[in-house]
Amino acid sequence: MAIREIHKVLIANRGEIALRIIRTVKELGLDAVAVFEKPDSEALFIRFADEAILIGDGPRKDYLDIDRMIWAARISGADAIHPGYGFLAENAEFSAACEKAGIVFIGPPPQVIRDLGDKVKAREIMKGANVPFIPGTDTLSPGDCGIEEAAAFGKQWGYPIMLKASSGGGGRGIRKVGSESDLRLQLPQARAEALSAFNDEKIYVEKCIEAPRHIEVQILADHHGNTIHLGTRDCSIQRRHQKLLEIAPADLPPNVLNAIHAAAIQVAHEADYINAGTVEFLVDAETNEFWFMEMNTRLQVEHTVTETLTVIDIVREQIRIAEGHALKIPLERVQLMGKAIQVRINAEDPKNNFWPEGGKVVEVYQSPGGPGIRLDGNVYQGYRIPTDYDSLLVKMTVRGFDWEQAVQRLKRALHDFLIVGPKTTIPFYLGICDDPDFRAGKFDTSYLDTHTEIFRYPEREREIARLSRLIAEIHAKKTNPYAY
Repeated sequence: MAIREIHKVLIANRGEIALRIIRTVKELGLDAVAVFEKPDSEALFIRFADEAILIGDGPRKDYLDIDRMIWAARISGADAIHPGYGFLAENAEFSAACEKAGIVFIGPPPQVIRDLGDKVKAREIMKGANVPFIPGTDTLSPGDCGIEEAAAFGKQWGYPIMLKASSGGGGRGIRKVGSESDLRLQLPQARAEALSAFNDEKIYVEKCIEAPRHIEVQILADHHGNTIHLGTRDCSIQRRHQKLLEIAPADLPPNVLNAIHAAAIQVAHEADYINAGTVEFLVDAETNEFWFMEMNTRLQVEHTVTETLTVIDIVREQIRIAEGHALKIPLERVQLMGKAIQVRINAEDPKNNFWPEGGKVVEVYQSPGGPGIRLDGNVYQGYRIPTDYDSLLVKMTVRGFDWEQAVQRLKRALHDFLIVGPKTTIPFYLGICDDPDFRAGKFDTSYLDTHTEIFRYPEREREIARLSRLIAEIHAKKTNPYAY
C-alpha cells in the first residue's frame, strides 16, 4: 500500500475521547478538527481543537449523521476522520462513506466492520480460525419459528441461555433467560429492543457461561500483513454488561495467556483485520478454559490501561496504519511491567442503580497527581453535566510495580480526588479497594451481585469537600459569605 500522508484529522466524536485523540493528533504535528452539537458548546474538547464545527442542535442525532460528518470534513479540509468509540465508530457505512469521499477512515475497512459487527458472521470466522467459541445458534428465523429454534437450543444445552442482538455491542442487546417460559416472553421484547437500538431486529442465542471472567486482547494490524498483540485486560467488574473497572494484564497462567494471545492474532488474520481492535473472550474462572465472545472494531474506552503499561500510543499507531505505514513495534518492546488499573469516574449514584446525575454542576474539581497516575477527562470546575450524553466525567488509570501497589495507589488517588456537586462512582470504587476478594484478585462478572457490601459506603461529605466548596464560593462571589 502506498503511503498517504494525513495533514488534518476530524474527530467524529465528543467528550474525553475527542480530547484524547486531539492530543495525539497535535503531537504528530497535524491539525485537529472538532465537531459538536449545541449541548456540547461549553465542552472542554472544543477548546483544544485547532478548529471546531457546529454540526447541529442535537442531541446525539448529529453525532450519528454520516452526511454531516462528511460535510464537516469537506468544509474544514480534513483529509482523515477518526471515529473514536461509540456513535459511528463501528458503522461500516461510515467507513464506506469516507472511502467514497476520498477521506481516510482511521479504522478498519467497511467489509471487516460488517463481518465482525454481525455476531453470527463473526462466529463463522472463528470457526474458520479454529478458535473456541461459545455454543450458539445462527440468526433466529422471524416470528414463531425463531422462538421454536431458540427453545430447541435451550433443551439441547440447558438454561440459562443468552439472547443477543446480532448487531449489538457496548453491553446493549443482551438478555439472560432462565427458562423456556421466560424465553417465550422475552424473545419478542429482545427483538424490539434490538430494532430500537441498532435498527436491526436479528437475534441469536448463546449458552450462558455462569460467572466467567471477561478477558480481552488489544491487537494492532497493518496493511502489510503484520499483526501484534499488546497484552490482555481483565474487564470482569461490570454493571449491566458494561465495564466499570479494567486491569492489565489479566492474572492468568503464562500458558493460558500465550494461548489467548495466539487466538486473538489468529482471529485478526482470519478476518483480514486492519488497524486497532480488541478480541474479547470469556474465561472459566476455575478451569481457565476460554471462548471467543466478540471483536470490537474500534478503539476501546479502556485502551488507556494498555497504553500505561506498554508506553505505546495506540491512537498514534492507528493514524500511522491508516497512512499505510508498516508496524515497527518489535515483540520485545511489548513488555507489560507491573499492574495497571483503570476506573471510570461517572456522574452516577451507585446506590440508586447507577442513576445518572445529568444537569448538575461540578462546583469543585480537584484531581490527584503523583507517580503512576493518568487522567483522561472532559470535566472542569463549573462544568454542567449534560443530560443528553453518557455520564463519564474522567477515566483514571494508575500503575504500580505489582498488584498490591496498584491497588494502594488507586485507593490513595481516589481519596485525593475531589468532585463536589454530582454524586460520583468515587466512593463506590473506594469500597471495592477495601474488599478482601478484590485485594486478593478474586473477581468475575458476577462480582457486583455477590459483593453487595461495597454499596454500603458512607454518604457523609468530607471536611475537605465543605472547605473546597467555601473556597469556590469565595472565588466566585469575591467575598467571604461567612466573614463578620
